[in-house]
This record gives sequence, structure tokens and C-alpha cells, in this order.
Amino acid sequence: MNKKNLLLLLLFFTGVPAFAQKAEVVKFEKLDAIINQESEKVTVINFWATWCGPCVKELPYFKEVAAQNPDVNVYLVSLDFVEKLDRVNTFIEKKGLQSQVLLLDEMDYNSWIDKVDESWSGAIPATLLINSATGERKFVEKELEEGELEKLIAELSN
Repeated sequence: MNKKNLLLLLLFFTGVPAFAQKAEVVKFEKLDAIINQESEKVTVINFWATWCGPCVKELPYFKEVAAQNPDVNVYLVSLDFVEKLDRVNTFIEKKGLQSQVLLLDEMDYNSWIDKVDESWSGAIPATLLINSATGERKFVEKELEEGELEKLIAELSN
């Protein structure tokens, strides 16, 4: 293969877009199964929405942890309305999110918020971290600052 053909081939493959991640619409039972699953990895579940400025601001921290730490399962749970699924999927593609994104289709928030964490008022962003091997959990109901997510994961991993 000559250099020109090789260059064209490389340009073709680097120009082909990756298949975009799509949000999975789920009921609370699916999320509850994730919360209670046995895993050797720390599980991080972030509750967010496309319309929530602080949520969007902290998403790069979750994206980075998911990309750089194979010992952590990261789930992004969107609380957007299910009717906004296209908006959520466009957002996922635009931001290049690779973590599993779940769109929670449960309008009665009071029926499931306490099951995530009894201290949760329902405000977002909120993050639940679980080490099922030790039974330890941490719940944070605020916008995380840079480096804070990694610190929480390290505390839970010890």
C-alpha cells in the first residue's frame, strides 16, 4: 500500500464517528437492582438533569473517572422527563458521555428518593457511592468540586 492510500485509509477511519451512547429509559426497580448489586468495583451513581447547571458543570468529573478508573462503575441517572429523551440523547452525544446513562421514568419522586438515601431532600446534583464488598455507602447532595469525586472514591476503596 502506498503512502497516499494509507493516508486516505487513516483519514477515513478517524473521520468515522463512533456510535453515540443512548440513554436507557428505566423504572426504579432497575436502578434499585444497580444500587444493590454485588460488585468488586465501587459503584458511583450520579443524579442529574440537562436543565440543571450545577449538574452539567460537574459531569466532566464523572466522565474522567469513568475513563481513567476501570475499578469504578459509573452510572449517570437523568431526571429529565421521559418526553425529553431526544434532548437527553443529543446532550449525551454532544458531551461525549461514555458511562451508562439511565433516564429514570418515575414521576412520583417521593416513592423512591428515600430508597436511594434517607437523607436525600430530592435536590440535584446528588451522588451515591457504594462499595458493596464492605457495605459502605456515601451520599453527597451538592455539586462536586474538581478532585472531590476521586477523594470520595478513595475513601470508600480503603
